[in-house]
Amino acid sequence: MNLSSQEAAEICIVSVNEPRIDAAVAIQFKDRMRDKTDDAGARVVLDLGQVNFIDSSGLGAIVAAMKQLGPNRRLDLAALNPNVDKVFRLTRMDRVFHIFDTLEDALAQ
Repeated sequence: MNLSSQEAAEICIVSVNEPRIDAAVAIQFKDRMRDKTDDAGARVVLDLGQVNFIDSSGLGAIVAAMKQLGPNRRLDLAALNPNVDKVFRLTRMDRVFHIFDTLEDALAQ
C-alpha cells in the first residue's frame, strides 16, 4: 500500500497512491495510516484522488484510521471519484466524514 504524506498549514495530507482500497490491502492501509498520522496535528486530510475502487473492507479501514486518530483529531476526505463517492453516500458515511470535492477545497477550510 503506497501512501505519501506532507504537511501544509499544520494539516497532514495523506495521499493514497493506489487505484484500489479493498480487502487485499485494508490491513496494510490501516498500518500505513497509523505510521503517517502518529505525529499529525489536529487535522488529517486523506487525498483519494487516485483511488477508483473501494469495497466494504476499504471503507472499514478508513473508518478504523479515523478512530485511530482519537477524539481530538479529525480525518477529512478529498477528491473522491464518482465510484468512491457513491460508496460513501450509499453507506451514509458521508454523514461521518467531511468530504471535499478537491484537495484545495479541503485545505481552504
